[in-house]
Amino acid sequence: MSMIGEYARLTPAELERAVRDPDWAREFIGELMDTELDEGPTTSPARCHETDKAWHALDFLLSRLAFPVNVVFGEEEIPGADDWGYGPPRYLTPERVRVAAEAFAAMPPEALVSGVTPDDLVQADIYPVIIWVGDESLDYVTGHYQALVPFFQAAARDGHAVVIWLD
Repeated sequence: MSMIGEYARLTPAELERAVRDPDWAREFIGELMDTELDEGPTTSPARCHETDKAWHALDFLLSRLAFPVNVVFGEEEIPGADDWGYGPPRYLTPERVRVAAEAFAAMPPEALVSGVTPDDLVQADIYPVIIWVGDESLDYVTGHYQALVPFFQAAARDGHAVVIWLD
């Protein structure tokens, strides 16, 4: 089974309820994901996003560049939340989402992988090690980075928080 980075945008009121009632959060976000999977996003842009297996490489690459927000694992745990796959969900407040969106705007995809080779990811034991063979592997990560940026920009524009978990 693979570990996939998952994201959901929540309004401040939804985040407040999620923090008070993590079971409600799991059900609500599950419904959002199902709706978007079945029908496509009912709003534009989508409120749910995933980074497939690129999450660990994104964390490694953003950390080496001292990215100011932990956009891969979140910064605050939802208190009392059960394991949503590979641990409990975490979140970023709307303020931290805004900081992330501003930092993303200043970082083109090329900067993310500048000076890095697939072998660097292998040496760092970045999950899943098997895919870091060949030049296309860095394109895989930058492609997910390029999709994550507008997700965060839309969340910041709308004043949303972001819930993050590995599934």
